[in-house]
Amino acid sequence: MRVLAALSGGVDSAVAAARAVDAGHDVVGVHMALSRTRDQFRTGSRGCCSIEDAGDARRAADVLGIPYYVWDLSERFEETVVADFVAEYEAGRTPNPCVRCNEHIKFATLLDKAVALGFDAVCTGHYARIETRPDGTRELHRARDLAKDQSYVLAVMGPERLARSMFPLGDVATKEETRAEAAARGLSVSAKPDSYDICFVADGDTQGFLRSRLGSQPGEIVDGSGVVLGQHDGAYAFTVGQRKGLSIGRPAADGKPRYVLSVEPVDNRVVVGSADELAVQAVQADRAVWFAEADGSFPCALQVRAHGDAVPAHATVQDGVVEIALDQAGALRGVAPGQSAVLYDGTRVLGQATVTAALRSSGATSGLVR
Repeated sequence: MRVLAALSGGVDSAVAAARAVDAGHDVVGVHMALSRTRDQFRTGSRGCCSIEDAGDARRAADVLGIPYYVWDLSERFEETVVADFVAEYEAGRTPNPCVRCNEHIKFATLLDKAVALGFDAVCTGHYARIETRPDGTRELHRARDLAKDQSYVLAVMGPERLARSMFPLGDVATKEETRAEAAARGLSVSAKPDSYDICFVADGDTQGFLRSRLGSQPGEIVDGSGVVLGQHDGAYAFTVGQRKGLSIGRPAADGKPRYVLSVEPVDNRVVVGSADELAVQAVQADRAVWFAEADGSFPCALQVRAHGDAVPAHATVQDGVVEIALDQAGALRGVAPGQSAVLYDGTRVLGQATVTAALRSSGATSGLVR
């Protein structure tokens, strides 16, 4: 097959491309330039879009003996990922930019362009497995190394794009195995640190980034009864479950910490309460993407964070809306609108949807939090 290998400049994508070459595929490497303002060097940069990364990707391609290109997708990235990130926070929701990047860039723009150029598949360094059933249906599963599993952020891609994807690292036992393989192959990125946090927020200061885009928007921090406890400089800087940065001068009656229960963008208010009030008993979601037939009610496991645990639940699908009731109320805390809800059956991904509301399971203010 003709395979386009996405080379980020990290060790995972380099080893994935090497394995595709070993499998006998006709492989071409491509690095996606996603930001016009990325840091020139990785020092102080916590993401994966530095110019240094592009150079590391080129050197990996040279070692593998494959053609290498850089595709400028920065305009598309700004329009679909960065703009969505800012708009979601401004609307009081909590987006996951990695999910949106996989949806709009890696498995939409990149894959569509690859197919148009005659490639059969796109190969990436994601940790996830693809299993093929006897009837030819492809299933997305968790990686063998659960600590590195990335099926959560891949669930948005859908079955059609999964059919043209390759994840050669899905069966790797540990990240150390990947690094050892890279070193044995003579890849200089074998000891390169992992990228983390949001790639377009190089210094890790998400609030500062949002403030630079949205400006100062002072408002009130209140409790569930509407009593004003403090002030904020922008409700967009807060998310459900957050504790740090509230700067509330008045202590709670019970002396316990307070957390963000909801963000109300219309009134520019942040509502806070106790940890117990964050407990959730059900989640509502829409814009679902399914890898399996989904109708009526069925048991599943629900995961709402990339590195969170999946908890037993039952999902009901009706008129495009997914209602997910937890088998044990309070098994999840602080679920926010905008988060990605991924449903599993064991290791298999059943589908993904975007959280629109969460029903809290306790406290005087329990109800739908939007």
